[in-house]
Amino acid sequence: MARNDEPLLAADRPSSENSDERTIEEEDALLTGKHKPQSTQKYGWPFWREIGIFVWAVAATAGVIIVAVMYQHQQTARPPGSGSWKGAKPSGKRNLIFMVSDGMGPTSLSLTRSFRQFESGLPPDDILVLDQHLIGSSRTRSTSSLITDSAAGATAFSCGHKSYNGAISVLPDHTPCGTVMEAAKRAGYTTGLVVTTRITDATPACFAAHVNLRDEEDKIARQLIGDHPLGHVVDLLLGGGRCHFLPQGTPGSCRADTVDVIEMAKDNGFSYVHDRAGFDGLQVGSAVKLPLLGLFAQTDIPYEIDRRQVEDVYPSLDEMAKTALKALSEATKDSDQGFFVMIEGSRIDHAGHGNDPAAQVHEVLAYDKAFASALEFLENDDVPGVVISTSDHETGGLATARQLHRTYPEYLWYPETLANVTHSAENLAYQLRDYLAQHQDTTESELREYIKQELIQKGLGVHDVTDAEMKSLIDHSDPWPASYIFADIVSRRAQSGWATHGHSAADVNIYASHPRDARKLIGNHENTEVGDFLRDYLDLDLEPITKELLEKGSFFDTFAADGSRESWMGKPVPESKVVDKMDHYHGDFKRSLDCNH
Repeated sequence: MARNDEPLLAADRPSSENSDERTIEEEDALLTGKHKPQSTQKYGWPFWREIGIFVWAVAATAGVIIVAVMYQHQQTARPPGSGSWKGAKPSGKRNLIFMVSDGMGPTSLSLTRSFRQFESGLPPDDILVLDQHLIGSSRTRSTSSLITDSAAGATAFSCGHKSYNGAISVLPDHTPCGTVMEAAKRAGYTTGLVVTTRITDATPACFAAHVNLRDEEDKIARQLIGDHPLGHVVDLLLGGGRCHFLPQGTPGSCRADTVDVIEMAKDNGFSYVHDRAGFDGLQVGSAVKLPLLGLFAQTDIPYEIDRRQVEDVYPSLDEMAKTALKALSEATKDSDQGFFVMIEGSRIDHAGHGNDPAAQVHEVLAYDKAFASALEFLENDDVPGVVISTSDHETGGLATARQLHRTYPEYLWYPETLANVTHSAENLAYQLRDYLAQHQDTTESELREYIKQELIQKGLGVHDVTDAEMKSLIDHSDPWPASYIFADIVSRRAQSGWATHGHSAADVNIYASHPRDARKLIGNHENTEVGDFLRDYLDLDLEPITKELLEKGSFFDTFAADGSRESWMGKPVPESKVVDKMDHYHGDFKRSLDCNH
């Protein structure tokens, strides 16, 4: 039977939700011969329910799309001072602020956050500025060890290459690698270095100097001010380390020769300031004449916990950072290129080496403040830019926990103990040294009273010092220096733990002004990828710089009194030093406690 001839009442006739009522009406009409008028309601409730659901779905979808578009616009809109770029390379004028929190690991943030909450009476959800800008983490191994030092760590940032511990922008094959700061200067950027340690220390040195071993600070000083195959590549230097710039025999000098590097700098056109009055005369950067050399301490600028009590002598990291940013901005306001500056919270690392938790929290807070100032500068500046912050490594193996006894430990640590401390352990050790030098005929009883009242009670805020702790300070029965003993007195009572007086292999955090500014650094990365980012953001090519260093370097070699030639990069690396492979266990698990080892 054809489909059109199928009986109306066939069993397999298609139906719909509305077919029952309609079918009955049709059958009555066929049997009676009377036409039944159609209902005035053409569509029933099920039909309109479907229409309602469809309209609701369309409206909901449209709403989601609108919200998504608005969010995406908010995320990608670039306010004044932001620094994102599209495609493989950025374009146009831009500034790059690279900040290094030397030795700061993730636990440093936890320690400092809890301390700040306690000291200021803040709620548990109050966090640091840095915490709000966390985007990733970095792996830190060098070519010679799973635990890097600052030299190899900073070489990864400056050159984008791994190298051995101790290398200042030198590769394992003992050749120099061009740095992002050298390439930036050659490309027309104005450049700067700001630190709280010696300006010749490993991290700043790696951006503008090349030596085989980091202890060649006399050579580094000369290279920083232009005694270098590329000439002067840093326009602004602020920090400590004046002793490496003064000729031997001059009060405050630590040079091994009679070269006056400050006079060399002046001959190269540098203006020079060396004290608080000179710094204040810079007027927060508005009265700076570049190039500028500012050396505000003989060696390192004091820990922030000590510096704040002598603010009339030393500028803070935040003050130097603000001065540098203003000066570099003013210097580039009419140029086609912007600036590149490296700002380091250098002494977080030293507090870790000293296992001093009180010094540590104040150093991290000082760095957090400088980071906030960099963000504020970026927001208010007309030139697009980005702030990137990371650490070269973690120092101390810090833990916000400590087991003091063999019994099962309590899950506690006490930030209030740190709030009682008024001086760093280093400062107290200096005070003890000076007291002993000035009171050589003091009795043990007098020495004990001085240490207990002036150093431990007033300096550390500790009133339950033990006889064993006092003994170790008085008769030097403990092999560690006094600063380590003072620090341990605090750490034990705070129940903050330390695994080492050296560095650790812990991953370190990466921060950015905004995730959109540094998409390539979101997630976990090798530290060399940070260097790659710096290079790419400034749109630089480091290879020509490396080639020029190789071609011109020998012209800066020097000759010793015996006529022997010494490379411009200093003494060669000892053959015994491992540079291109991981060191291995030698069986000497228990070494001397001599602090020179």
